[in-house]
Amino acid sequence: MKAGLEIHQQLATGKLFCACASELSEETRGQFLRRLHAVAGETGAADRAAQAQSGRALLYRYEVSPHSCLVEADEEPPHALNVRALEVALTMTELLGAQVVDEVQVMRKTVVDGSNTSGFQRTALVATGGAIKVGERSYPILSICLEEDAARKVGESQGEVRYRLDRLGIPLLEIATGPEITSGTEAREVAEALGRLLRATRRVKRGIGTIREDLNVSTDGGARVEIKGVQELRYVPQFVENEVERQKLLLRVRDELVGRGARVPEDAPRDLTDVFRASTSKVVKETLAKGGQVLALPLPGFGGLLGNAKTGPERLGREFADHARAAGAGGILHSDELPAYGITQTEVDAVRAALGLASADRDAFVLVVAPSGAGSRAIEAVRGRAGEALRGVPEETRDPVLEGRTRYSRPLPGRHRMYPETDIPPLPISPTQMTHIRRHLPERPEATFERLSAKEGLGAEVAKKLLDDGEVEVFDLVVKRGISPSLAARTLTQELPPVEEARGTPIAEADHDRAALLVPILAAVAAGKFAKEGIGPVLRRVFQEHEDLETAVVRAGLSGAGAIDLEVMARKVVESNLTLLREKGRMAFQPLMGDLMASVRGQRDGKQVAEVLHRAVEERLKTLASETPAP
Repeated sequence: MKAGLEIHQQLATGKLFCACASELSEETRGQFLRRLHAVAGETGAADRAAQAQSGRALLYRYEVSPHSCLVEADEEPPHALNVRALEVALTMTELLGAQVVDEVQVMRKTVVDGSNTSGFQRTALVATGGAIKVGERSYPILSICLEEDAARKVGESQGEVRYRLDRLGIPLLEIATGPEITSGTEAREVAEALGRLLRATRRVKRGIGTIREDLNVSTDGGARVEIKGVQELRYVPQFVENEVERQKLLLRVRDELVGRGARVPEDAPRDLTDVFRASTSKVVKETLAKGGQVLALPLPGFGGLLGNAKTGPERLGREFADHARAAGAGGILHSDELPAYGITQTEVDAVRAALGLASADRDAFVLVVAPSGAGSRAIEAVRGRAGEALRGVPEETRDPVLEGRTRYSRPLPGRHRMYPETDIPPLPISPTQMTHIRRHLPERPEATFERLSAKEGLGAEVAKKLLDDGEVEVFDLVVKRGISPSLAARTLTQELPPVEEARGTPIAEADHDRAALLVPILAAVAAGKFAKEGIGPVLRRVFQEHEDLETAVVRAGLSGAGAIDLEVMARKVVESNLTLLREKGRMAFQPLMGDLMASVRGQRDGKQVAEVLHRAVEERLKTLASETPAP
């Protein structure tokens, strides 16, 4: 097998073609409707993926957010390309050793799935070539592009998809590697390396959804399949490995079908609605009651190869069902899994008789139960996919779903979808501009790791986590304000992540804003107002409950930190557990430490508590020894 990556990283530079803020919002200020249609690209032909999307005849409802303007609505021409976003792209060009283009030409890429109000996405090639080194291997970079992110899908119903415009137009930096990756583990390692380099620019957004990976995977004898929009790196190996297994399965099925002489009839699918007029199947009864129909496609030679629940998640029948869903139907029923779902054996036999299928073992059929328009599109989509099964693995785009599986989305797009953007003039890249970029390159991740480990005294795991989480600049800003490196690192790697995960958003987008919010809290710890064990509770109250620092400390039960007499409390814990002390001696320290920490957690540093308790235990053991009579 071989694979390539396309990394899409949102940039924290404002939107790409207007002055709107690049922030998501749940607030809306109106809506409008559109229908989109495929158009010819620069080659004079329409893209097959765009045609497939247009054929679904969907209605798109757009919700206007506070951070969107007439540019997002496609009611005003785009403004000039965001120079700050271009600078990030040029910086990555230098970091990857790529060759910058002479001038940036913005192109239109036809996209009619509703994610863009205009029916196209603007994209611009910035550089080609270059490489990323991971371990002992170097992986080639094919291209570096700047493009606008799509609108955010927020809902879907029969015949309609709802989008919000807040995400539309956020700059995306797209980095595509060559197909030199040979395993799922390698794919993850390359993605991690590119992610660290992107975060080194300190101009990228953070959080789930701000960086997405497209995986291009093929096997020997198979075809290139694009898995679109993987958001979590930990699942990358699983997606790659499952796609390899899926392609191998399809190749085995192809060989079996060819060996049997299987075929896909060219005759029109049969309308078998009358066969099911008296059916007790719930799905059939409900569909027919609404004026729907039952269409059937005979598949001679396909018997036993469509699969069922016992044959595993990857099976040809599921491929057919995905294509039917993409065409607007709820799915399919096929002979390998019938009788079931309320369909009786008598009805199965009636279908076989109507279709002229003689062998129950060798021949198969597919049923689509749906409204008339959707049913016709779905059965034709299944017919097309059945024809592809005789040839092997079709090129296509697939969406990630649960358990590392994928689902058919649309045909793989090609060159016909591109044509020039006529509203934005080409932007030359001058030698002076590149000289400025080279003089201001950021610290490389490997150098940052060495600095954090050597100069700041952080452990390797902590330094790596700061790098991987993109928190190095926040760390540096906090340390410059007088906070100890160990305290800053602990907060950013252990205490803050669960708080932001619970919030669903970062405490602030910009690194300097994040640092400004954290410094007063950590300064209070450094001043002894509460211990580092209390950082988590205080962060939760400040950033989730929106309390001020003083109120958060009080309500977290940490306000008495300065008044606690730790020596007195340690002696009380020891005296309350004399029986345990007599029985266990020094071994009683751990349970006594647990009791004392329960009383002072967040108010005193754990190391300080341990030192005081240790003295109290030793002193009491001496007095107990003197009280014991000599034998």
